[in-house]
Amino acid sequence: MNIAISTITPVELPKLPYAENALEPVISANTLSFHYGKHHKTYIDNTLKLISGTELEGKPLEEIVAAAQKDGKTGLFNNAAQAWNHDFYWMSLAPAGSVAIPTELKSMIEAGFSSVDEFKKQFTTVAVGQFGSGWAWLVLDGGKLAIVTTSNAGVPWLDGKKPLFTVDVWEHAYYLDYQNRRQAYVEAVLDKLINWDFALQNAKA
Repeated sequence: MNIAISTITPVELPKLPYAENALEPVISANTLSFHYGKHHKTYIDNTLKLISGTELEGKPLEEIVAAAQKDGKTGLFNNAAQAWNHDFYWMSLAPAGSVAIPTELKSMIEAGFSSVDEFKKQFTTVAVGQFGSGWAWLVLDGGKLAIVTTSNAGVPWLDGKKPLFTVDVWEHAYYLDYQNRRQAYVEAVLDKLINWDFALQNAKA
C-alpha cells in the first residue's frame, strides 16, 4: 500500500468553506443541506461509533481508512473513507466564478490533455461512465495528471495516486437538482464550481 498523501483530517463534521446557498444555481442549497447535513454527518457519526473504545479512537481519518482497508473492516472503511471523500469534495468546490484556473495549473492541464476544454471533455466522459455510485478525480499518478474514478467509498491515495480535486457522482450529490442527468451536473460543476487553487495547492504539496 502506497499512501500518496500526508494530510491529517479529524473525525468531525467540518464547517463548510462557504454558505449553503453559495453554489447555486449549479448545486442548490436544498441539495447541499441534505448532502452535507444528512449524508456526510451520518458517515462521521458512524465512524465515531465504530472506532469508539478501539485503538483507532482519536486517530485521523487517513489512518482509520488505511487501517480499515488493511484489516478488511468493510463497514468502518466505507464510513471513514466517505467522510474523508466528502471533506475533500467540499474543498474541491468554490462559489461560481470565484476561482480562475491558475496559470501554472493551466499549463499542467494543457501538457497532459492538450487543452482545458479537452480535459473537461475527458473528465466528464470518465465521470459519467462510472457505473453506479462513486467519485471522479483529477490525480497525480507518477508525476503525471490523470483522470480516475473510484467506486462507492474508494480513495485513490491508497493506490499511490495524489488527488487534486474530486466530483461526487453518487446520486445523492445531484438527484434533487438534476434527476438522472449526471452529465449535466458534472459539466456544470467543471465549468463553474471547481476550486482550481485547491487543486494546484494539492499538486504542489
